[in-house]
Amino acid sequence: MALARSSLGGAVVDIVRAPASRRRRSLALLATVLLLLGTGLAVRRLRPPAPSVERAAVWLDTVRRGSMVREVFGHGRLVPVDVRWLTARHPAQVERVLVAAGSQVRADTVLLVLQNAELELGALEAERGLARARAELVQLEQQLRAQELAQQSLIASLDSELADAARRARADEELARKGFLSLLEQRQSLGREQELGRRLHFERQRLAAVSRGNGAQLAAQRTQIERLGSIAVVRRREVEALAVRAGVDGVLAELALEQGQAVAAGAPLAKIVRLDRLQAEVLVPETQASDLSIGQRAAIDTRNGIVPGRVARIDPAVQAGTVRVDVAIAGPLPPGARPDQNIEGIIELERLEQVLFVKRPATGAPGMNASLFRLTADGEHAERVAVRLGRSSRELMEIESGLREGDRVILSELSQWDQVNRIQLR
Repeated sequence: MALARSSLGGAVVDIVRAPASRRRRSLALLATVLLLLGTGLAVRRLRPPAPSVERAAVWLDTVRRGSMVREVFGHGRLVPVDVRWLTARHPAQVERVLVAAGSQVRADTVLLVLQNAELELGALEAERGLARARAELVQLEQQLRAQELAQQSLIASLDSELADAARRARADEELARKGFLSLLEQRQSLGREQELGRRLHFERQRLAAVSRGNGAQLAAQRTQIERLGSIAVVRRREVEALAVRAGVDGVLAELALEQGQAVAAGAPLAKIVRLDRLQAEVLVPETQASDLSIGQRAAIDTRNGIVPGRVARIDPAVQAGTVRVDVAIAGPLPPGARPDQNIEGIIELERLEQVLFVKRPATGAPGMNASLFRLTADGEHAERVAVRLGRSSRELMEIESGLREGDRVILSELSQWDQVNRIQLR
């Protein structure tokens, strides 16, 4: 503490004064504290700078409300509905190839000619056996007819003798009644008549039996002829089948045989398809196949036109991550449609009315929670919002909650900004 001396009316007085340096230090300390407090409050109110993203590098879309058609998309090909495979019935050798693969054919078009000596020999033997049986039938008919005529002749002779014997017996009876003939002679003539009557009756029964026997023999021979005739027809058809015909109108899709080539029984010879009856075979990703059902509408893009169709069959098994769906074509195919032609198919699953939807985002699965960046009112920034996704389509996704109609959202994949909740668009 410093003392100051002062004289007043001749008296000296000591006055206590505070040091000037201490007062200045207190004021400086107070000012520093106030400055630090103000700076801390200002810093607390400041936000970290938002990362900047190129507007042209992100995919934006607007949330809409209305009708949303759920669709699935798949690639595939056109396949024939009616396929006719021609196979070799017997071992043979290719003698001639008449039609090349890809040609239009009719049902009676001969595609190739095969050769089999055993079949041809068998057909000749069958024809010979049939001819021999027919000759035997003619001979048998003549023989049996002769026997029947001989029996009829015998019956006619006995009938004549019986008539004479009857007249003789009547005459002897008259003579015996008048006494001109003995009783013995009368009985002899009457016995002769009765004997001839019995013989005639027996021979007539024999004729009936002969007729029945002859009919049975002829029927048996005719049955044999029919059997041999059937065998001959089969053998003839086998030989005719060596000239392989298409059997149906269509296109020869496959025929990979050459002249002189040997083929085994049952080996495929050719494949015929009908161009007017094709269907689409669409491969749908297994993740999108859960809602498929028979009868759903479809659109098939053949690269030369779009034709309508209906789901006809769904393969129960998954192969290489896809499910095969057969779509029946419901309209005329465009010109140039061919089997195995590549196509694209869009199958309509269902139609949702008055729902919120947006184009399908790069991240997020149907029925799951996701976070999207929603643009602010000025369009210069985007803030992260939690969104509940609903049902999905090929290009669209239903929004169950988190967004409103008219909101603009970023659909691009922004995983590098997972740690921030706000970005700036430049």
